[in-house]
Amino acid sequence: MAASATTFMKLFFFVLILASFIVSPVVSTAPEECEAESNNPCVNKAKALPLKIISIVAILVTSMIGVSAPLFSRYVPFLHPDGNIFTIVKAFASGIILGTSFMHVLPDSFEMLSSECLEDDPWHKFPFTGFVAMLSGLITLAIDSMATSFYSSKNANPMITHGHSHGHGVALTNKDDGSSQLLRYRVIAMVLELGIIVHSVVIGLSLGATNDTCTIKGLIAALCFHQMFEGMGLGGCILQAEYTNVKKFVMAFFFAVTTPFGIVLGMALSSIYRDNSPTALITVGLLNACSAGLLIYMALVDLLAAEFMGPKLQGSIKLQIKCFFAALLGCGGMSILAKWA
Repeated sequence: MAASATTFMKLFFFVLILASFIVSPVVSTAPEECEAESNNPCVNKAKALPLKIISIVAILVTSMIGVSAPLFSRYVPFLHPDGNIFTIVKAFASGIILGTSFMHVLPDSFEMLSSECLEDDPWHKFPFTGFVAMLSGLITLAIDSMATSFYSSKNANPMITHGHSHGHGVALTNKDDGSSQLLRYRVIAMVLELGIIVHSVVIGLSLGATNDTCTIKGLIAALCFHQMFEGMGLGGCILQAEYTNVKKFVMAFFFAVTTPFGIVLGMALSSIYRDNSPTALITVGLLNACSAGLLIYMALVDLLAAEFMGPKLQGSIKLQIKCFFAALLGCGGMSILAKWA
């Protein structure tokens, strides 16, 4: 059910990519300087290749470590999912996702869709980034709400009471509440992974396509930290969803390989892909806007708000303060990384 809930979102991203490739050559004519090769002395294809290979291995390993760490927390007593420390770690990871969307994905989209390499009409006369991010957030809300509602109505149990008072009705209600909460966790995990995967492929594509060795060196370290911390946030959601071990592994694997896949794809397309070409700017810019809207909604509504308004944190002001500062630390960490990536 959770898988079918994300079908519309996947279709939305596919239509967006297709439309941007069809529309961008028609509505944009790049100035000559945008199509010309860069005269940057740091551009060296021969030296860039080994750096890209190193980045693939390094990012793959750090991504796997980040997304897998929460999955093994059950076997560490002080990191048990029901404990306060795990709740604080989740707030930190949610702050990372929020920081990623506001400090990395959204600014990139604004920069790309306001580039001088795009024509004034329509790209400089309408805030496409904000518009697409807004639509993405609303579509995510619709999917989130309808998936939960559909599942709840489909699995509603009409036999709530048994006609005698032995506490069975209460037990069934608690069971239904638990089942509904589990579905929420599963929808959150899958939609969040979809948004992160789109973002990861885009940043990998940009790294793989560039031959600027000065840029690549800084990006490798920044993206390793970025992917590791982002993986921690996703891993915590996967853990709460209580999937089978096989499905946990599959979701963790897909997250870990998306950025390396994007790098390989960028390397393969490096001869024809230009970061400042109209098609690349529009396609990647719109995808970043979609990803930003989705991640902002997920971080604020499904992760932070749900946790802070839940019974556990509402029952302890002290724990609320700790989680707030953990979330602030996560946002701050991603804000610092924005200087390099």
